[in-house]
Amino acid sequence: MRVVRGKGDMDRLLAGFGVAIVDIQKWCAACGVWSFNTRRALRSDLEIFGNWCVGHGFQVLPARAETVARFVEFAIRDKATATVRRYVASIGAMHKATGYANPNDTSVVRLALQCMQRRKGCRQRQALGLTWQMRDRMIESVSSRLSDLRDRALIAVMYDAMLRCAELVALDTSDLSEAEDGGATLLVRRSKTDQAGEGAEAYLTPFTLKLLREWLEQARIRNGRIFRSFRPNGLLGRSLDASQVSRIFKEMARKAGFDEEVVAGLSSHSARIGATQDMIASDLGLAAVMQAGRWKTAAMALRYGERLLARRGGVARFARLNAKQHASG
Repeated sequence: MRVVRGKGDMDRLLAGFGVAIVDIQKWCAACGVWSFNTRRALRSDLEIFGNWCVGHGFQVLPARAETVARFVEFAIRDKATATVRRYVASIGAMHKATGYANPNDTSVVRLALQCMQRRKGCRQRQALGLTWQMRDRMIESVSSRLSDLRDRALIAVMYDAMLRCAELVALDTSDLSEAEDGGATLLVRRSKTDQAGEGAEAYLTPFTLKLLREWLEQARIRNGRIFRSFRPNGLLGRSLDASQVSRIFKEMARKAGFDEEVVAGLSSHSARIGATQDMIASDLGLAAVMQAGRWKTAAMALRYGERLLARRGGVARFARLNAKQHASG
């Protein structure tokens, strides 16, 4: 591996690293195949890899397979396997964008990833599910301040429509259509699994629509983005950044008096997970859950509800049946 010997070499590495990031961004934008959040993750991943390479004196672009393998060994010390795999995928995308051979296609990198999997496993840590009861407790705990009106409408909408962050912050007033039953539907124009923008409708309950109306009326929002940030002077911004959603969830949980362990387990994905678990607990059927979550396969719905499903599985049912027989005997 090439080691940096002097300032000139370091400058060339830094320059090459900067060009690589610009190239990958241009390539992603030109292809139009990835969402804004994916492109942002690519840039972040490449900055992490590039800074590590520069700090250890390795060439960033083109990177040698041995360099990527050593980076994997470094990253798995405090990162989940899924995160490290994303880093490696981003490195491969950078090389593809700039016309270099992909180091990930080598046996050296594949072996490093296999070793990582054996050492750490591949199971991802799941965020805590925000159930219906938790949601209502958090909604009831806030005041009537304008920011609280936004937050309670936000958490209710995210639960009902099972929205991801990017879907929430992209909602426009024109996407809202009131229904005859007192509820409403939301047009989710684009999502992580719908980059072509075919769109899908999500349902809002009358209770959630009431909260949403109060927010829009008090904030005097007639058109544009439904959810907005607040500037330091208290005025509304034009949109809400997706990075703020998790913070809003945690702040509401603290106001509701949840333990810090619960607060720490919440993320912006918690409403989607909790709604899935509530529907599975109510025996609504997998097809209904998949429709509500806009999933094309059952894999994620089953993943979110696996603990609940395990308690309803064959062994659990047999144990309960056996207990009844002993009690009656």
